[in-house]
Amino acid sequence: MPNASNRLIQEISPYLRQHAENPVHWQPWDDTALEAARALDKPILLSIGYSACHWCHVMAHESFEDEETAGLMNELFVNIKVDREERPDLDKIYQSAHQLLTQQGGGWPLTMFLDPHTLLPFFGGTYFPRTARYQLPGFQDLLQRVAHAYREQHEELAEQGKRLANVMQQLNPASPPEAEGSPEDLLQKARDALASQYDSRYGGFGHAPKFPMPMTLDRLLRHWYYSDRSDRQALEMTLTSLTQMARGGIYDHLGGGFCRYATDERWMIPHFEKMLYDNGALLSSYADALGVGPDPLFEQAAQGTADWLMQDMQHARGGYFAALDADSEGEEGKYYLWRRKDVRKLLTEAEYDVIATLYGLDKPANFEGRWNLHRYDSWPSVVNRLGLERDQAETLLASARRKLLAERHTRVPPGLDDKILTSWNGLAIKGMTRAGLRLGDARLIESATQAADFLRINLWSSESHQLFATWKDGQRKYQAYLDDYANLIDGLMTLLSARWRSEDILFARDLADTVIDNYFDEQQGGFFFTAHHHETLIQRPKPTADEATPPGNGVLAEVLQRLGHLLGETRYLDVAEKTLAWAAGAISQYPAGHCTLLHALETTLYPPTQIIVRGPESQLEHWLEPLHSDFHPDRHVYGIPYENPGLLPNYLPGLTPIEQQNSLTAYVCKGVSCSLPITEFDALKQLLNQE
Repeated sequence: MPNASNRLIQEISPYLRQHAENPVHWQPWDDTALEAARALDKPILLSIGYSACHWCHVMAHESFEDEETAGLMNELFVNIKVDREERPDLDKIYQSAHQLLTQQGGGWPLTMFLDPHTLLPFFGGTYFPRTARYQLPGFQDLLQRVAHAYREQHEELAEQGKRLANVMQQLNPASPPEAEGSPEDLLQKARDALASQYDSRYGGFGHAPKFPMPMTLDRLLRHWYYSDRSDRQALEMTLTSLTQMARGGIYDHLGGGFCRYATDERWMIPHFEKMLYDNGALLSSYADALGVGPDPLFEQAAQGTADWLMQDMQHARGGYFAALDADSEGEEGKYYLWRRKDVRKLLTEAEYDVIATLYGLDKPANFEGRWNLHRYDSWPSVVNRLGLERDQAETLLASARRKLLAERHTRVPPGLDDKILTSWNGLAIKGMTRAGLRLGDARLIESATQAADFLRINLWSSESHQLFATWKDGQRKYQAYLDDYANLIDGLMTLLSARWRSEDILFARDLADTVIDNYFDEQQGGFFFTAHHHETLIQRPKPTADEATPPGNGVLAEVLQRLGHLLGETRYLDVAEKTLAWAAGAISQYPAGHCTLLHALETTLYPPTQIIVRGPESQLEHWLEPLHSDFHPDRHVYGIPYENPGLLPNYLPGLTPIEQQNSLTAYVCKGVSCSLPITEFDALKQLLNQE
């Protein structure tokens, strides 16, 4: 039975509901909880996590489900539980505060102790064990020490809080730092810094743990392109990293999709949770790489990831779910691991030979006596080593994979976080659309279209011009954050390039107007993470750096340029310019950490070409398909049908002669100038080849 003093049963978040039956008197972050803490003069124990987080589950089992520990928590604190995916504003603020307090990086679960009157933290950490180990104090002992400090050292803690508040306010300085270096210099510095971090043996950047870092890979691929394709090292870093990830155990070779990160430098053993944001962004990365040239491994990774999203992660009404847990039956990775003897029983000898050679079952177990599937070598090398014909080997591999996947489906699956997040859906819409174009698979574009419709119908209020951040079981919740607007506009613009619809261009324009009106800093430039009328917190972030997802300021600085040029709307161009000017100092301090903003900065050096094709909807694909075929980050292609265009660029001819409405006409625009109408595809190709 739910604890009567635990209010989480009323929440829609799967993560919060996981804790609804804890003996801890958990509260959501709301006025009721905050007022109770002030009235009781009890410090707040703030615990931030998410449903797919392995160490969140460990701490819950060790401490939050323990009656003795819960008794101490209830006696000494007002306990507030936050889903970081629902409240990224709180997560950003208190992760920053944790780093300032401890001089260490944060993570999840985040455990912070707050003064109830100021909401400033005076102590914090991440995971704490129930009893002392890992050089960490036991949680019960820590609770008593923190409560004692709050009672007995209140003045000292108040002074510490004032100092912390001052530092946090300086994170948004009144005058942004001066930029150092030209845009060309910053782009080169970022490229060189990334090269110094690159692992030339296994791909990726840095050492274990290794994250996919799609924004970084996109930066290097674009750098190669804008170097007139002369920087072969930048291309090699990108392609090698994508190859090693697609071969690695971080990729689910049976069911598709990528896990959040690898715990080792070889990408072999993942942290097994699968997040929508990673997979949406990686789909874009693999699609771009396929634009450079064909690669069967990249095609398989993109197709497998897209199929997994459609089959396992898409609501019947269109939106994409948030995440799959790392754990099943209380054990991390159990759903994905294999014992050699069990695989032998399922497969024929020939099938087993292919699977064992390709995925390493002929080598020592790589995860606690079991195997997580990982490709040690390329497929052609494996086929050659087995002495098989290519067709024969592929038939055996396909049949073996079907059998293994069918067996895996009999296991208890990881938990699904089935809330729908606007920001992450925007990333997935973009990735699915780009992959659909590159793979020639219209199902992916249709899936992305359904997701866009879901968000417009269920998470947007056209009456109040209000976007919401999350939806579950028919209930939308929380005013949208900057990243919700930024990623959704970006996804819609990508979808418009593949399939122009009046509702999408009108929606993109409405979102752009709303985010500028409610989030843009008119004095300094740049966008706040929360709206002007959002609740007052201890800080109001204006993020610029790449994290697990791209920063809204970087996405908007680029996509508003794109939308502004498309519609001929100078307001969007001015806001993008002011955002880049405001962010220039932060970029120059650490260019490699601002890859998304560098994408936007790059467009000021290399203004993109817009290709707009008009014609009957049924004929547009004849010209659009070849225009989408290669990697051209400096080109944006739109096929706008004569039927129901919705919102036309204001510089296009308003009326089309009747005799032209049954044929195709293209306009090539750069900056504020456009070509004369082009009615022959060969002439269009010739003009583009001259660029």
